Amino acid sequence: MLKFLAPLAAFAVLIGAVLYLLFGTFGPPVPLHIVSGSENRALEPLIMEWAEDNNVEAQITYKGSVDISRALTEGKFSEYDAAWPAHSLWIELGDTERVVKHTASVLQSPVVLGLRKSIAQELGWIDRDDITIQDIEAASQNGHFRLAMTSATQSNSGASAYFGFLHAMAGTPGELTLDHLAHADTQDGVRNLLAQVDRSSGSSGWLADAVVENPRAFDAMFNYEALIIEANKALVAANEEPLYVIYPANGLSVADSPLGYIDKADPDTEAVFQELQAFLRSEEAVEFLLGLGRRAGAAGSNLDAVDLQTWNPDWGIDLTRSVAAIPTPAADVIAEALRLYQSELRKPSLTVWVLDVSGSMEGEPIAELKRAMELLLDPQAAAMNLLQSSDQDITIILPFNNNVLDSIHVSGTDDVALQRALRFVNNLTAEGGTDVYYALYEAFEALRPFANDETLKNCLPAVVAMTDGASDESNRSPLLAHMDATPYTQKIPIHAIAFGNADEAQLKELSALSIGRLFRADGDLAKALRAAKGYN
Repeated sequence: MLKFLAPLAAFAVLIGAVLYLLFGTFGPPVPLHIVSGSENRALEPLIMEWAEDNNVEAQITYKGSVDISRALTEGKFSEYDAAWPAHSLWIELGDTERVVKHTASVLQSPVVLGLRKSIAQELGWIDRDDITIQDIEAASQNGHFRLAMTSATQSNSGASAYFGFLHAMAGTPGELTLDHLAHADTQDGVRNLLAQVDRSSGSSGWLADAVVENPRAFDAMFNYEALIIEANKALVAANEEPLYVIYPANGLSVADSPLGYIDKADPDTEAVFQELQAFLRSEEAVEFLLGLGRRAGAAGSNLDAVDLQTWNPDWGIDLTRSVAAIPTPAADVIAEALRLYQSELRKPSLTVWVLDVSGSMEGEPIAELKRAMELLLDPQAAAMNLLQSSDQDITIILPFNNNVLDSIHVSGTDDVALQRALRFVNNLTAEGGTDVYYALYEAFEALRPFANDETLKNCLPAVVAMTDGASDESNRSPLLAHMDATPYTQKIPIHAIAFGNADEAQLKELSALSIGRLFRADGDLAKALRAAKGYN
């Protein structure tokens, strides 16, 4: 009998070895599709290595906070198996079907003020732990520094900072309520603070990169502690002044990076999800996260085990500091707070939309442009994407080809004016050549009256150019000379949206000169437009 069993056992081992070579384990890999905030991109190599070792077919799709929240509204019909936003509030807001479970924080990064160290010294804020949101608002209002942050409706660091502002101005130690939001003192305090914002952005990472690349143009930003650490490493390497971290004594918000499973009654996927969660709490993963400047595990319990060039106390970084977050509000409070931000509390936008209607736009390109602009000009579509206008916003639509065509202005949220503007866009036709340089010159001229009456000082201005072709360059030098000689233009970013056969080198030059951003439509012009609008 034993003689019979021995060959059988050997055969089983051989079959197992073959299966392992073919599949990695005894069976096909288990798929796990995660929708994640872009701030987790640095963790992807760690996760992919774990997946390869554990017979998991991992896929990570990166989306903004609003898009993650909207994806969760699809419940068990979502294309994703797990959600990993930067903050719990996006799960609370989007998980209307209550299908997300096993939610647990993977890492933490407080949203702090990064302030030029020399300014922090002048203010006497070095080694202080009692600086409040109100102190920050007062110092900025008194002209001590220019303030930058991301949009609360398009980026989690902006949303986290904003909820911290609300919490501080409401003077509540507990959870925000609708009554807190409705109080005039809360709204006035937050509105006054947001009025100090000198530059806005739709991306935390882009804002940090902009500070590194243009250090003279920025004094302070609200952003993740982890991104300020990364920015400081780059600033110091370039012999530039680092930022000093201020942890607000009230209203400190923390990105808790929750990873949650979207329950579709699939036990295999659920099991590997829980294995991934356990791995991300392991000593190996925690060490990796701490090296990236993310708080994980028992961060601060053993400073000898961390790299003090990353967790640099000279930058105000305090790994031992308690970073207990403000409570996440209920979904209805989150939704109302974001509506208030977009419609009433944020600094008004003054945007010139420069629209290519050259001959190459004929057919589907111009139809796609019109559908994209509808997202802004139709109040219901704008509200769905948290892009609705405020009463103080000013929108200028300036179509161009090889010439500049008639433009239209819209002030505030007047339905009749918005409908007129939408008809104006829908009646555009494609013909002629392409001269984006002349169009941008005229866009700056359209803003001259607002510079003369000082409206620009009270707004976040931007020019957004959407084009699908290479431009004639005869007006390039005159435009650049005009931008160099005209002071008010130097504070207005040019954000460019490239699609079709647009010359990205031309657009990248213009965006870089103005500290703007180039967006690539990649077949989804409406998505690129939504992203660009998040920058003012």
